[in-house]
Amino acid sequence: MRVVLAEDLFLLRDGLVRLLQAHGFEIAAAVETGPELAAALADLDPDVAVVDVRLPPTHTDEGLQCALDARRKRPGLPVLVLSQHVEQLYARELLADGTGGVGYLLKDRVFDAEQFVDAVRRVAAGGTAMDPQVIQQLLARRSGDDRPLARLTPREREVLELMAQGRSNAAIAGKLVVTERAIAKHTANIFAKLGLEVSDDDNRRVLAVLAHLDHGR
Repeated sequence: MRVVLAEDLFLLRDGLVRLLQAHGFEIAAAVETGPELAAALADLDPDVAVVDVRLPPTHTDEGLQCALDARRKRPGLPVLVLSQHVEQLYARELLADGTGGVGYLLKDRVFDAEQFVDAVRRVAAGGTAMDPQVIQQLLARRSGDDRPLARLTPREREVLELMAQGRSNAAIAGKLVVTERAIAKHTANIFAKLGLEVSDDDNRRVLAVLAHLDHGR
């Protein structure tokens, strides 16, 4: 699996390169600036891009804009964003085309190698890997009493958050220490209350949930 990595801090970039190589990834390019990232994405056709939002020369949204532009040219290009902050606009833009293969992780909340590597693999396979804090921000934008999310019970909100991270019913059941049948009932209730079609396709249901949470912002 070929990875293009964009991170301007040398120690972090070098650490990510070593980590990914140790888990069998091929590093097609490891760059530190926006222009270098744009060139790498255009020329190297990677399986997944791991991208910091803020890159030189502007240190604003250089990295993500390059990734979004590459995704417009190659729909479905898997992109995993690494950021210091929850930036809702960027999460919305990534999710807007509904094709999957997107992730948004916060650097200081990646606690172990397996968690990060699993996220890269999931995104590369066309799935979704969203940090819970990003999900919480999207949930918070739709928290009024007159909105569908207000109908969810606390447990259903917990299940929804885990669902939006890309977890299957079995994984959610394991996390919450309940039966898979109980989770299936919760997810059915969530989809009914949000007016969404039930789907057994994990990626499609994640995108449907996130798109719904983001709708009407």
